[in-house]
Amino acid sequence: MSTDKQMHLLNDLENMLEKQIELAHQGNLRGIEALSGQADSLTEEIGRLNILDSAEFKSERECLVKLYNDLQFALTVEKEETGKQLQQTRRARRTVRAYRNNIQEK
Repeated sequence: MSTDKQMHLLNDLENMLEKQIELAHQGNLRGIEALSGQADSLTEEIGRLNILDSAEFKSERECLVKLYNDLQFALTVEKEETGKQLQQTRRARRTVRAYRNNIQEK
């Protein structure tokens, strides 16, 4: 495969990861899931061709590692925020239940 085609695969994966990071910041987990299949296919193809093993693509490899780390961090933050929202929802439900029980007792 030509260097241009290899670079094209790497650029496609980079763009996809950047889009997933953007979606993570927006809280759009479904969008991330939709793109993950495409990203997986690109990753498999890049791995199958051993593109990132080449010293020629060292800077691209470093960039992809950084993007994957950024995506992982963004997903971790989103998970924590979702957990906090779930806790707030549970507290609100308990409060409503307590009010309802208190009103019914009177």
